[in-house]
Amino acid sequence: MNYIFKLAADGAAEQSIFQTFFPIIAMVGVLVVMYFFTIRPNRKKDKALKEQLSKMAVGDSIVTIGGIVGTIANIKDDEVTISTSVAHTMMTFKKNAINTVTKRESN
Repeated sequence: MNYIFKLAADGAAEQSIFQTFFPIIAMVGVLVVMYFFTIRPNRKKDKALKEQLSKMAVGDSIVTIGGIVGTIANIKDDEVTISTSVAHTMMTFKKNAINTVTKRESN
C-alpha cells in the first residue's frame, strides 16, 4: 500500500498510466490507418463494380478475372454469355467472374 502512495508522490503514477495506455492507443491508430488505406478503397472499388454489373447490357465489352475479353451476347440471371475473337466463340461466365465492363459507344 505504501508503494502506491510513494508512486503518486514521485509522479511516477502519471508515467505508468501513459505506459499502460500508449500501446492500446497505438494499436487503435494503426487500425484506423489500415481502414483508410486498405479497407475503405476496396469497398469503394467493390461498390463501383457492382454498379457496373447491374447496368451492363448486350453489346457492352467486358474483361473477365481470367483476362478474357469479349462482347456481351446474352445476360441471364447471374450468367453472362460473351462473344470472343474473330470466330465469335461463345462463352458463358458467372457475373462474379467479370472484372471490368466498358459501355459500348452509342451512335
